[in-house]
Amino acid sequence: MERKIIKTSDGSTTIYIENWNEHYHSKHGAIQEAYHVFINSGFYPYLKNNKTEELSILEIGFGTGLNAFITYLEAENSGVQVKYDGVEAYPVKAEEIALLNYVEELKAEEKRAIFNKMHEIDWEDYERVSKFFQLKKRKQFFSEITDVNLFDIVYFDAFGARVQPELWEEAIFEKMYNALKTNGILVTYAAKGSVRRAMQKVGFMVEKLPGPPGKREMLRAVKNC
Repeated sequence: MERKIIKTSDGSTTIYIENWNEHYHSKHGAIQEAYHVFINSGFYPYLKNNKTEELSILEIGFGTGLNAFITYLEAENSGVQVKYDGVEAYPVKAEEIALLNYVEELKAEEKRAIFNKMHEIDWEDYERVSKFFQLKKRKQFFSEITDVNLFDIVYFDAFGARVQPELWEEAIFEKMYNALKTNGILVTYAAKGSVRRAMQKVGFMVEKLPGPPGKREMLRAVKNC
């Protein structure tokens, strides 16, 4: 499928898949969306409510590595130890990664080697990329996930239900529920009623939150056993 690197409204880039009319990140701002949905609605609320200095995070859709990189930056800033699993069935090509401008836009030039390392490390093994951040990239389909009670947070950043509806159904959210520890949370940019109902049916307590730029709402789900 035809893919292009485009600039989003906040100046940061993303990948656009023409055949699907689908973006890896919001066209209204890739970095803004990542911070709003995953950091400000997931990472920090979990830390505040659970008073921990260690986090285990599962990302559904490692993609460009933006969510992992900003989580690394926030782990460094807050002194929190993060163990991060990024699941991706179709890794982004190196030549595409080279055209992304996240390091520049985040004013993190001194961390460029870390961003590059995230994309260069081997798959399937944990690699300590810094004092505070361990990363394991997992090349697998989301339907193959079998983790149980391992993660504090799930970043659910799959392509939208319009193009991949099977990723937003009960079967996948049951896997997410099982993968989380008690009181674990799942955050996603999506807010469709069908997605919220699928989460609720597998046991999640779901709340609507204000969405990132360009979206009215998003969802946060909590595993309460």
